[in-house]
Amino acid sequence: MRILAAELNPQQTYKLITGIVVPRPIAWVCTRSPEGVLNVAPFSAFTFVSNKPPMLGVNVGRKAGVLKDTGRNIHATGEYVVHIADESLVQPLHESAVEHPPEVSEVDLLGLATVPSERIGVPRLVAPPVAMECRLHRAIGFGDTGSEFIVGEVLVFHVRDGLLADGKIDSTRLNPLCRLAGPNYATLGRVMTMRRIAQTDKSVMARIDPEAGDGGDGGDGGG
Repeated sequence: MRILAAELNPQQTYKLITGIVVPRPIAWVCTRSPEGVLNVAPFSAFTFVSNKPPMLGVNVGRKAGVLKDTGRNIHATGEYVVHIADESLVQPLHESAVEHPPEVSEVDLLGLATVPSERIGVPRLVAPPVAMECRLHRAIGFGDTGSEFIVGEVLVFHVRDGLLADGKIDSTRLNPLCRLAGPNYATLGRVMTMRRIAQTDKSVMARIDPEAGDGGDGGDGGG
């Protein structure tokens, strides 16, 4: 089958692409409005974009042309918490996707317990095995529907005891939820362990002052 992307409307494209790009990790994002209302919602267009400093990227769309509560709150306060939910939290995570007026708190509605965060004003949820306190870095608009790719710097990682070993998360113990198309979710399923492939250690690049120029001849001598 051949499908021309230009002939699809936004809803058709969404249905198609969310069935192709699977499984997707889920960012369960908690924000607070300037009026103090706590919002929590799931987003599966989600990844990490930097490891020094650690940064996460979440795509936040619009409802009838208006940025969703999560996006508005992040722009207003510059703070939010990204949680990773496990299988036990599938019901409240799914229900938190229901659209409510801005004055309604999904956290209160779903009876989700919170504790104060360390570096930001937005509290974090107690139940998820991982919570990451984030500060807004930048938001970049994409496409014709007005969605924004919101990038935030992680200030603090909160990881449930027993998940971390030798600096790595045990993914099987984490048991994260994944998103498929429609109202469908998945867990990790069978994990296949392959031989380890050596990689060069990550390093920090020297910062370049854009005002100073490169001070060179403009070429690097290579292709």
